[in-house]
Amino acid sequence: MKKIKELITSCREVLAYLFFGVCTTLVNIIVYYICRKLGTDTTAGTVTAWILSVLFAYVTNRRWVFESRADSAIGIVREGLSFFSCRLATGILDLAVMVLFVDLLHQNDMLIKILSNVLVIILNYLASKLFIFQREA
Repeated sequence: MKKIKELITSCREVLAYLFFGVCTTLVNIIVYYICRKLGTDTTAGTVTAWILSVLFAYVTNRRWVFESRADSAIGIVREGLSFFSCRLATGILDLAVMVLFVDLLHQNDMLIKILSNVLVIILNYLASKLFIFQREA
């Protein structure tokens, strides 16, 4: 039992990111699905889902995953701008994947949305870990 506890403690950040990454992905997919059911096109549904899932991700990543220590206004603004800039880049990638595979190649939109989110989660973790939520030494 002690070994399991040590393993969980040593992997806390990755486990928290995976948990909130799944939650963020669910927000993204559910919002996209609702938008499509309401009659929006692929682009509008993807953009709406992206905005809401990025807001959710910022709060959860800042507070529970990377336990941000930024507390000054400048630090929080810098962190937020970095976060949203990286997410914008992966959001554009998500949109490009959706347009290419769904609109142009006529693949199943929900399957492509899920696969695109896997790629986005990996890229977002790397950006958050390496650039955005750096712990001060």
